[in-house]
Amino acid sequence: MANLDQQLRFAPVSPVRAYERVVEQIEAAVLDGRLGPGEHLPSERELMVQFDVGRSTIREALRVLQSNGLVRSRPGDPRGPQVQPMSSGALEKSMTMLARASALSLAELVQFRMLIEGSANQLAACLRTPEQLAEMEAALEEMRAALDEGFAEFSRADLAFHETVAKATGNTLIQICGAVVRDVVVSLIEDKIAHAPDSRALMLTSLQHHANVLDAVRDGDGERAARLARQSLYDYYAEYVPEEQRAALHPLLY
Repeated sequence: MANLDQQLRFAPVSPVRAYERVVEQIEAAVLDGRLGPGEHLPSERELMVQFDVGRSTIREALRVLQSNGLVRSRPGDPRGPQVQPMSSGALEKSMTMLARASALSLAELVQFRMLIEGSANQLAACLRTPEQLAEMEAALEEMRAALDEGFAEFSRADLAFHETVAKATGNTLIQICGAVVRDVVVSLIEDKIAHAPDSRALMLTSLQHHANVLDAVRDGDGERAARLARQSLYDYYAEYVPEEQRAALHPLLY
């Protein structure tokens, strides 16, 4: 491996929120391939010289980069922090924080889930393999078996079914976005559903909806699978969305 000090040079930054500019330059070097997984940044002292900033600025920038999963520092290692392979963990963490923010309404979350789940089922109907279809059928049977075990177990089996469908799309972003919004939506209202007087009836209705969606996926009918998935989510969650906000969900039913 060639000497990174000869290949990679960073530009000085202004002292106002300088650590953000440091982060931006290092992120850019990773994203455009000048720094690859397993390579090391220059030492802390060398970074101070290249960026023309103080030690505290460099340490704050490295703290942010490490928090984002981009680099990792090893205690006692005289070399600079090591660049980590890109992963979906940082995206999932950021999306979870956004989805849980109080600024987002339940209507927005359900609307987004209807979009994601509809698309996931449409793709799964067209792209799924026989093995993936068998996994969906097994997941549906898990939901059926969980009916007598209470809402918590039924909910777990429900989420597993959706994860299996998302996996069949072959799209990592759909899997991440779907998982995040599913978890957040369920966490917001699971207590209300679990203690509803007709919770078993709700579970039976949900099970039938999933069976209908699976039939469409099995038939390779993506449009029907998407429509049924969106309708199922609306029927299950709409009553928990404030009445004045439900109109935002209606365009997705047609």
